[in-house]
Amino acid sequence: LRDGAAGLGTVTFIDPETGLFGGLGHGICDADSGEVISMESGEVCGVILGGIHKGESGKPGELCGILTDRDLGDLTVNCECGVFGIITDLPGTAEAIPIGRREEVSEGEATIISTLKNGKTAEYKIEIYEIDRDSDGSKSFRIRVTDETLKALTGGIVRGMSGSPIIQNGKLIGAVTHVLVNDPTTGYGIFIENM
Repeated sequence: LRDGAAGLGTVTFIDPETGLFGGLGHGICDADSGEVISMESGEVCGVILGGIHKGESGKPGELCGILTDRDLGDLTVNCECGVFGIITDLPGTAEAIPIGRREEVSEGEATIISTLKNGKTAEYKIEIYEIDRDSDGSKSFRIRVTDETLKALTGGIVRGMSGSPIIQNGKLIGAVTHVLVNDPTTGYGIFIENM
């Protein structure tokens, strides 16, 4: 990088056999040009979540936290469809979730998995609509937060939730990527195949 960069984002998936991970669902971009930053190297570290700035119309919210010194792995790729690398310090085991292909994604109910407070992961209800089956980028379909608990906590989608896995019919079908600035309850998701 021309300058160092650091921020909070969500890991979407980890392959426990290889340690390969993917996150964000969109690239880390230059603040001035909006272009995906060419990256030489990076590292993954833990975070202690400290609070939430709620999103509201015209003002996106964000998860607030402190990056820890704990080195969890290496970041090797930054591209339009996310960040990728190897996790060397695997978190506790979780049950594997099968992948859902783009043709299996349907309009209607789904959930996102996100860690918002106290390091506890929870599922929140969303609705999927306007699916672009030909998408090869980070805006494959639209999502709307329908979960009242999530709306009360965050106002909807906030910075730091990018990469939150989207589950439909028991399958990992994508990840949260963007929020609409004028309506924090709506945003975009990426097909997991694109990641």
